Amino acid sequence: MGTEDDIRSIVLLHGVWSHGAAMLIPKLHLEREYGYDVHLFNYRSLRRTLDENADALFQFIDERHLNDSHLVGHSLGGVVLLRMLARHPGAIGGRVVCLGSPLKGSRAASVLSLTEWGDSVLGRSLTTGVTTNTASDWAHDVCESFEVGVIAGDAPYGVGQFLAGFDGPSDGTVAVAETELEGQTDHLVMRLSHNGLVRSRRAADQIAAFLKRGEFLRDIDSLQGDR
Repeated sequence: MGTEDDIRSIVLLHGVWSHGAAMLIPKLHLEREYGYDVHLFNYRSLRRTLDENADALFQFIDERHLNDSHLVGHSLGGVVLLRMLARHPGAIGGRVVCLGSPLKGSRAASVLSLTEWGDSVLGRSLTTGVTTNTASDWAHDVCESFEVGVIAGDAPYGVGQFLAGFDGPSDGTVAVAETELEGQTDHLVMRLSHNGLVRSRRAADQIAAFLKRGEFLRDIDSLQGDR
């Protein structure tokens, strides 16, 4: 495997209730502006457990010989990729970025799970990896073996704010505090909503910065406005 700076492949993971197509904006931006070879991984967030999706991701990477790749996941996708690395620590040689991922659990999801229809709406992956047995409980070894960057949003536009009644800043679905992971390499807060994290080219620029350098950009001039 090459060094992280030499790695030119990325695997992108979508969030819950979504599809790989939701990651088209960062895919195209990372390909056109930075020359990466970007692959979309689709997984069944409702029907499969966290471990089942983690193993499916490993199989996707292995079958396509993408072991020399970076991993980027939005929301639940970030939890899935961390779980895959916990179960298959030699799967990739690159860095990891989680976008708005509920790594310490999700207050909004926990509130929803208490309803009689909550589990069916949340799906099996979210209930086994977010409302119980969160990444903060088992991802310590992953952070010791991989450089993990986390981007959180603090533009509170999303239905989660009505469920959770967040005390602190949030992206409308996940609280900024819920994205923190002990041992993370870098953490950045951007003025974006939960879905805005995958629609913003500024966020994609930050992904590229971390994948190349192992840290996010904090030069204000480089972050003003979508290009």
